[in-house]
Amino acid sequence: MRQDPLQVLHAGLRPVSSSSATKPRLVIAGATGTLGNEVLRRLGGSTRYSHTQVLAREPVVESVRGLQVRVVPGDDPATWPATQAEEAVVLFDPPRMFYERERALWTPAPEQLLALARWLLASGVRTLAVVLPHAPGQLPDALKRGLATLDEQALASLGFERVLLLRSAQKPGAGPRRSFPSRLAHWMLGIFRYMVPSHEQPVRAVKVAELLAASLRLAPRGIHVAPPETVWLAGQDNTEKVARDWLAGTLAKWP
Repeated sequence: MRQDPLQVLHAGLRPVSSSSATKPRLVIAGATGTLGNEVLRRLGGSTRYSHTQVLAREPVVESVRGLQVRVVPGDDPATWPATQAEEAVVLFDPPRMFYERERALWTPAPEQLLALARWLLASGVRTLAVVLPHAPGQLPDALKRGLATLDEQALASLGFERVLLLRSAQKPGAGPRRSFPSRLAHWMLGIFRYMVPSHEQPVRAVKVAELLAASLRLAPRGIHVAPPETVWLAGQDNTEKVARDWLAGTLAKWP
């Protein structure tokens, strides 16, 4: 059984080196769900950052050097006092309510992305990474490779030096309860639910976190959008190589 990320990161306690002052500081919003746990485990314990802030609704006991829980005053990022960081990661996985720690963390809603991004920019963040899950088959192919919403276009124009958008496929969600005839017809047609291209099948959270970490290290200035096909390839192949090829524009297109 995987340990809680805070317990895993406890093993990373170590003396602060003199080089810490030159390392970037990281903010994570939405460190919940399976993906949030993996991102926190991988990035929060990384020697790449001098320290990591995790946004929370209420205090959480801190037991790890370099990890800081920042309690935000309310749900409107426009009213928050600025923090200090150079890089930020935003995730949208909802908290698992049976995890007390996750219930205490702050998770953004999609409509809060712009306000959150403005707050991060005012706090000194120059690199913003956003992991955007989507329902398979619902996005036109062209939009998977571009900015799919006006909010994302506005996000890209705010002035960050680097913007990373990772689109990770989701399993189709369960629909509302129906009458028996409706459920029977739904079951008979259910086979079509699984006729989703393999490159849009869910990718393990650990592989998405690996791709995110590699991209934060390797990405040059500019806007970089990873469609589900790229995230899927990273989950099947050498993640580091996929990240390098994607960011260099040399990753082979999906057939």
